[in-house]
Amino acid sequence: MSELSAINNFLLCPTPVAWVDWALENETLLLIDHANCEKKAAASAMNLMYRYVDKPDLLKKMSQLAREELLHFEQVVALMQEKSIHYHHLSSSRYAASMRTEIRTHEPVRLIDTLIIGAFVEARSCERFAALAPFLDAQISKFYNSLLRSESRHFMDYLSLARQYNDEDIGKKTSKNTNKSTKESFNERVSYFAKLEAELISSVDEAFRFHSGIPA
Repeated sequence: MSELSAINNFLLCPTPVAWVDWALENETLLLIDHANCEKKAAASAMNLMYRYVDKPDLLKKMSQLAREELLHFEQVVALMQEKSIHYHHLSSSRYAASMRTEIRTHEPVRLIDTLIIGAFVEARSCERFAALAPFLDAQISKFYNSLLRSESRHFMDYLSLARQYNDEDIGKKTSKNTNKSTKESFNERVSYFAKLEAELISSVDEAFRFHSGIPA
């Protein structure tokens, strides 16, 4: 699908085979942490809505995204119940937290960095659903394939908002040189997080999580 092609072009590396094998050995943890990820994604969207009430495009897209993520959360929990999987707390992976430590602290670049990270989280989630689907049982495989379109749209929403606010809030001057500099700066920031994201995905983690690296 074209959406997945865009995501694969955006990410610097595919999910390692070692992680896919790890996931298949830990299906219970996979579903529990998937539920956690959907819940966190909805909370992140809501946090942006509370923080940036003056941005109507962000409010609209994040409201839609939060509703969809909560629906996905309900679907994962229902699937877990069908499989008699007890939902319990898990510690977070280092993935998102490690990227968020690199967010600049002043506006408007704080928002832009946050949105870029959101794009990477959604892109990697979508890529992992596609990587796992062929190897899971029919029920989970069908569910994961059904998530690809919405997750790829979430990726595009985050990335398009990041570009929009970069152009609006940083590139306010109209000279060609300024516009070029603004675009280069944005692309450099995306590249910075792309390298960090790939390092996190390719390096060793002690505990399996949906966004963990490879097993130790």
